[in-house]
Amino acid sequence: MISRRQFLRWLAAFGAGGALTFTYGAVEPLLRPRIARYALRPARWPDGLELTIAVLADLHACRPWMTPERIRSIVDETNRLGADLIVLLGDYIGSHRFITGFVDASEWSGALSGLKAPLGVHAILGNHDWWQDRAVQQAGVGPPAAKGALQAAGFPVYENEVVRLSKSGSAFWLAGLGDQLAFWPSRRRRPGRRIGVDDLAGTLAKVTDDAPVILLAHEPDIAVRVPDRVALMLSGHTHGGQVRLFGWSPVVPSRYGNRFAYGHVRERCDVIVSGGLGCSIIPVRLGVPPEIVLVTVRGRDGQGRS
Repeated sequence: MISRRQFLRWLAAFGAGGALTFTYGAVEPLLRPRIARYALRPARWPDGLELTIAVLADLHACRPWMTPERIRSIVDETNRLGADLIVLLGDYIGSHRFITGFVDASEWSGALSGLKAPLGVHAILGNHDWWQDRAVQQAGVGPPAAKGALQAAGFPVYENEVVRLSKSGSAFWLAGLGDQLAFWPSRRRRPGRRIGVDDLAGTLAKVTDDAPVILLAHEPDIAVRVPDRVALMLSGHTHGGQVRLFGWSPVVPSRYGNRFAYGHVRERCDVIVSGGLGCSIIPVRLGVPPEIVLVTVRGRDGQGRS
């Protein structure tokens, strides 16, 4: 049996460790983003096409955690990667209570306007871009103001739309899915459920040839329905749970728990879930620092190795 003195020492050490952990968790959101790199060889990818994609997700612009100045530094870091194209995966707006000031849409979109890539910068919206627009929520229809801000910055914003791009003579499709959680419940909708504006089948029906498809979907849960016609799906939303220890996240905003919490997941297509850059609910990250994702996609080699 431990003595009272031993117990008090253990309790003090536990408390000090907890305080240090919490302090670091509050500092981690402000760290310089790391570069999370993935090299993939999807089954539906042509041998002659090598593509690099920089992914920015979940900025949640606000003061003091994600200021326009910090966004500009993220833009500079992203541009230095020299990716073929850049994709923005939604949730540009910060909304948690622990902020000192909001960042206007013109500020965060203006900071993002410095992004440059040979094949362009392409955007979708996230749930917070819809939820924080009260006029849209009351009317029950979009688009939210965030879409106009991105378009004013020069970026196409996809809602169940596709675009055909090419590199070195090889074509591929970029498909942007509407948000799956766009509207909060109301009396006109089924109680207890958020209603999305996503149309996966309608989006993929707009693909008119057999070139590979990259799907942008803010929330990763749709992956269970994505057919193998899609080569790669890119998502954010989860923030890796914001707290992730030993490869496990205690809380994940997904009906599938840790299945789509973070990283590379293999479903019928390859899925990459970004840990994102900002914070939601509370400004704490632990074990999942802010990140810029860089995905390199190549065709399979002659031996069929993926």
